[in-house]
Amino acid sequence: MKKPELLSPAGNLTKLKIALAYGADAVYASVGNFSLRQRSAKEFDLESFEEGVRLAHKSGAKFYATINGFPYNAQLDNLKKHIKTVSEFGVDAFIIATPGVMKLAKEIAPHIEVHLSTQANVMNYLDAQIYHDMGASRIVAAREMSLKDAVLIKEMIPSLELEIFCHGSMCFAYSGRCLVSAVQSGRLSNRGSCANDCRFNYELYAKSPENGALFRLEENEHGTHIMNSKDLNLSKHILKILQTQAVDSLKIEGRTKSEYYAACATKTYRMAIDDAIAGKFRPEIYEAELNTLKNRGFSDGYLIHKPYERDDTQNHKTSIEEGTHQVHAISIDGQSFKTKFKIDTKHEYEIFAPVNAVINSVENELGTIYKRDDKYYVKFKKLLSTKGKEFDEIHSGNENEIKLPANLPEFSFLRKEIVEGE
Repeated sequence: MKKPELLSPAGNLTKLKIALAYGADAVYASVGNFSLRQRSAKEFDLESFEEGVRLAHKSGAKFYATINGFPYNAQLDNLKKHIKTVSEFGVDAFIIATPGVMKLAKEIAPHIEVHLSTQANVMNYLDAQIYHDMGASRIVAAREMSLKDAVLIKEMIPSLELEIFCHGSMCFAYSGRCLVSAVQSGRLSNRGSCANDCRFNYELYAKSPENGALFRLEENEHGTHIMNSKDLNLSKHILKILQTQAVDSLKIEGRTKSEYYAACATKTYRMAIDDAIAGKFRPEIYEAELNTLKNRGFSDGYLIHKPYERDDTQNHKTSIEEGTHQVHAISIDGQSFKTKFKIDTKHEYEIFAPVNAVINSVENELGTIYKRDDKYYVKFKKLLSTKGKEFDEIHSGNENEIKLPANLPEFSFLRKEIVEGE
């Protein structure tokens, strides 16, 4: 089977490094005002963005710059400067949503590939062919497209690369073309500043045209999250996707999500792809890992089945749910950690580390690192900061760097299964 690229989100420079450490073949990121994730784009400046490109290439990975917003006339001069600047950093491709911006990119930087954004909602080979003729080397397929249609597009246009989303948040609107945020918050979704109004709980009413009487319709006492789509999760279908030979890149959504999300989602899909190629596909392992993430419940979206055949695409109860595990700490340098939740000397914490990480068992005055059931754990005897201060326990918000009993791989996390009552 052909091995597809694993494409991970890089919301900032740290998340980019994490994605690379956990097995990404490519990353995508943005800087400035021309992306659909302005919050993420503001976490890069030009200097750190250029460094991100350099780090990706040093790791043998590709770097794609998203320029997939829908610009106004007043922005076009700045857009031209932006395309020129980013192209000089040596990015491998631009992700673009509109024909006009595609044409502009080809004029300014003809040596940079163009990948057509999912926002262009390509669903068939006729539209795909037109964009390919215009210079798009890859189509990021509409999330509403089926796997069968992906296969047909590949058969009709073999020279065109196909990229599909395999995991992450889903928009209730068609291909993300939503106006709810603009109407309610004045924040424009298609300019990168969506306020996620679809995640809110709403109260529904029925009005009688005869007398104007208004009746509240209740899902529960808090209303209903009627527009809150579950998250996409295609991990159990990766083998089937690879067997079609139609997909060139599997993309994880989530530039604004956490560092742990970037690590866990990337590592899990790295395992799924590699296992499928090796003939040892284990969907129950991938499911268990992805369940550790905060999520809105999971759906397999449109690719495998038509959603209207099943009534399970929305989470009507909450905007987001806790995963099975809580992330308690992150170690950037592998020598110490900063807490994300709470660390004490009473509990053990599972070590979640990058792909092919080597962890050694050890016991000393700071604690113990040991292996059990193919997983590594750490239990602290003493919580000592790098400045020599000792703590009984460490809570979220404490900025002290706490020593580890032994060096761990960079960007390792300490996590613990959530147990009710603890």
